[in-house]
Formats: sequence, C-alpha cells, structure tokens
Amino acid sequence: MKYFIDLHLHLDGSLPLSCIFELAKLSGVDLPAKTLPELTPYLVADPNCRDLAEFLEKFQLPIALLQEEASLELAVYELLRTISGQGVIYAEVRFAPGSHCQNGLTQHQVMSAAIRGLKRGVEDFPIQAQLIACAMRGAPPEVNRETARVTKEFLGNGVCCMDLAGAESLFQTKDYKELFAYARSLDIPFIIHAGEAAGPDSVWTALEFGAKRIGHGIYSVKDPALVEHLCAHRIPLEVCVTSNVQIKEIECAALHPVGELIQSGVAVTLNTDNMTISGTTVAGEFALVQKNFGLTDAQCDELYLNAVEAAFLSEEDKAKLCARLAE
Repeated sequence: MKYFIDLHLHLDGSLPLSCIFELAKLSGVDLPAKTLPELTPYLVADPNCRDLAEFLEKFQLPIALLQEEASLELAVYELLRTISGQGVIYAEVRFAPGSHCQNGLTQHQVMSAAIRGLKRGVEDFPIQAQLIACAMRGAPPEVNRETARVTKEFLGNGVCCMDLAGAESLFQTKDYKELFAYARSLDIPFIIHAGEAAGPDSVWTALEFGAKRIGHGIYSVKDPALVEHLCAHRIPLEVCVTSNVQIKEIECAALHPVGELIQSGVAVTLNTDNMTISGTTVAGEFALVQKNFGLTDAQCDELYLNAVEAAFLSEEDKAKLCARLAE
C-alpha cells in the first residue's frame, strides 16, 4: 500500500519543522534557539521520554506559534503539504480553537483561518482533508460550549465533527454530559478521547453520550463486553501506538493491546496522533504494528478499509478513497 489515511492527527503536535521559523515570524515569537537542530528538542519528544509531563512540554512552543490567523493558516497548509508527500490521501486534522485565542482572536477567527489553510492545501496538493474542533478537558465550560457553536457554524464547510481531548485521568468523561447533550441538540457528530488514560468505563460513557468514534480506546481490551459491543456496532478506535508508549501508558510497542484488538475484530484504525512530537508517520505506525504483531496483508487491508469506513465522508467520497488506496 502506497497511500494512507490519518484520522487522528493533532495540528499543534504535528507542525512541520520546515515552517517553524516562518511561523515564529508571523507570530512575533522569539524562538529559544536559532537553528533547527537546536530547536528540535523543544518540539520533538525523546522516544524514551520519562513521563507524560515531559511529553506535554513539547506542546508549549507550538501553541505559542499558533495565536495569529496567518500562522494558523500557514500551519494547516504546510501540514497538508508534508503529509501528502508521505502518501497520506485523506486526513482529519484536529485542534482546539479555544487554545488559540491568547492574543485576542475569537474561535470564529481561529477556525476561519484554519479553513483557509485547509482549502488552499487541498487545492495545491493531492490530498483530501477536513478539520475536527476539539473541546478540552479542564477548559471553562463556556469555552467548550463556544467550540460547539463554532463547530456547528462551519460543519460541512471544512469541519467534519467535534472532539473532546485533554487529560482524561484528571477530568472524567462523565463530567462532560451537558456539553455533549448540547452538541447533540445542534446535530453535531462527535468523537471523544477515551480509554487512553482511563479504563473501559470512560469508553462506555463516551458511547452513551453518542460518540461516533473513540480516540485511542486502548483500555477497551480490559472489558470483554465492551470489545463485543465495539465489534457488533462497528465503532472505530483511533489507535496511536507510538504516542501511547511515549506517554508511558504502555510499556513498549510489543505489549500494546492493538494486536489483541485487531484479533478480536474491533474496527481499529492506525494514526499518528502527534506526528512531529512523536517523530512518526502513518507508514511508520503500520510498520511498527506489523513488526510487533506479524499482521497478514489481509489484516493490513482491513485496517485501511476501517479508516475509510470511519471517515466523516459521503459514501461517494469513500468509494473514491477506496479506489485511490487500490492504485
């Protein structure tokens, strides 16, 4: 397979290193180093980083660089350039518009700028893409509610759904019942990060809210009834092996539950999560899983088809995507 799909790709964790200096110029940010090799440690996590806190430090500079409309537009555009060069033909790029208002932008302005970059990118590069707006665990309720409103405003015009991201172990999924009741009232499809830093109960709660997909969901494997439910209802999991290992949720790739989930028949998709911070690509994630779990060609093909099925696309566009994957 020479083409790939990435359904779980965070903008701030995936900034192409090639555009960092231009982003700094547009944002008026003084970088902590003057050369790319010196700057890389601020943006890329050590493969053996000591804990989640060290991993999260790598988001500080990207967030600072994405506080202006011009930098947001450029970042999305350059990300699509980069991943299309890696063989990605469809991506759903997610970010939290409420995190990019530190210099006075509104979430409407943030999303508008990102969409401009998206539309330029899909015109200039051989890739199809959409944006996902993330509400954040721990953010003020009014900020997350505004994220839902902005998602509704741009839904179908560059934005495909809403998500809930952030520190799952600190802010329980059940605490966001009102937010997702509001999202349902606006007919917004949504994903929820769950079962990454908390157990199966978090996934069950996300499903009860009405989540169409689960971000990560790796601890679903601890509940056979949940695995059976995921299989029966074809609920996709957005699995990101490298980042799970880096944040010390999983000891090593060989012990990752992705192999068991695939064998159980769950609709697993493989994704990068934070391409730059984790130093990975979708091709790299496939190679990692294949190396550790000896997937057959048929199983790999099933993972590609799972991603097509899970995408927020029309049936016509899914058929076109399948045709490109088969080339």
